[in-house]
Amino acid sequence: MKTILLIGLGRFGRHIAMKLNELNHQVMAVDKDEERVNAVLPFVTNAQIGDSTNQEFLASIGVRNFDLCMVAIGDDFQSSLETACLLKELGAQKVIARAERDVQAKFLLRNGADEVVYPEKQMAIWTAIRYSSDHIYDYIALGDDHAIFEIEVPSSWVGKTIGQIDVRKRYHINILAIKQDGKFSMTVITPETFLPENSTILVLGTQRDLQKCFHI
Repeated sequence: MKTILLIGLGRFGRHIAMKLNELNHQVMAVDKDEERVNAVLPFVTNAQIGDSTNQEFLASIGVRNFDLCMVAIGDDFQSSLETACLLKELGAQKVIARAERDVQAKFLLRNGADEVVYPEKQMAIWTAIRYSSDHIYDYIALGDDHAIFEIEVPSSWVGKTIGQIDVRKRYHINILAIKQDGKFSMTVITPETFLPENSTILVLGTQRDLQKCFHI
């Protein structure tokens, strides 16, 4: 369990608060809009109404005491930038900030943010890949080059073992898990593992190898 300071309670920040609550983290939520603060009260440990660009207000929260500070402000980049800068000046251990464009990310990383997330960009990429193919069910990017796909078992692979297909040697990809009836099999994947009909697999590899293998 971590202690997390979450600043900015728009739709993105609210969804973060809800998920952190599911994960049993302790969250202090902050926004200058009272209505937004009230909306997240069921999902956070504490909440305050205040201006995160005010140094005295941020100092009163005790940002040093949090394992992680998240700046989820999306409608005012100037406030986001000032908040990230103040957090670092006040001794925040780690600052994660939201950006919409590369230029914003550069400014944030130079002025207090340790890492930057692009929620709109990341979701746009996921949506484009997920729904542009009939046999892709999920997608996780791992850096700029590698990815994990949840993909329908190709008909030519059904009933064969992983060793027979020899995917690692022929396609340079790894099969991590098999999913049937909405549940992942807990069986360890070996060369003797059969690929059943009406199932999906989690595969890991470079974007190029995965696209070539599955004709994505």
